[in-house]
This record gives sequence, structure tokens and C-alpha cells, in this order.
Amino acid sequence: MPNLKSAKKRVRLSRDANERNRAARSRLRTAVKRVENAENAKTAEAEYRTVQVLLDRAATGRLLHPNTVARTKSRLARRVGALS
Repeated sequence: MPNLKSAKKRVRLSRDANERNRAARSRLRTAVKRVENAENAKTAEAEYRTVQVLLDRAATGRLLHPNTVARTKSRLARRVGALS
């Protein structure tokens, strides 16, 4: 357990950030699965638009590496295109 006030604050901030990141990552993974499991092209396109925003936000905040985001978007775009 930290003794210094600044160390206690770092623990608190790090815990808060960890919870925030976990929630954002979970939201993102769920959205990606919705696109992958979409039944028809119309639904897949609508879900893909949502996922694009979430992925871009994750890359901007460095929740995910920008190359990982680009690769995921590319794969999903091909999948959506194949449904159309």
C-alpha cells in the first residue's frame, strides 16, 4: 500500500483509468462482433459505421494501436462488402 499522498493519488487514478479502458474495450469488442455476426448487408453497414467511430476513438486515445485499428476496419469492410 502506498504511503505518500502522491502515490495514493496515482493508484486511484490508475484504477479509474483501468476501469474506463476495460469498459471501452468491451464496448468495442461487442460492436465488432455485431458486425461480424450481422445477418444482412443493411444491418452490417449500419453497425460498421458505429464501429468505425469507436475504433477511431480507440486509436486516438491509444487504447489500441493505430495499425490494429486500421487492420480491423479493413477486415470488417471486406466482410460487409461480401454481404452486399
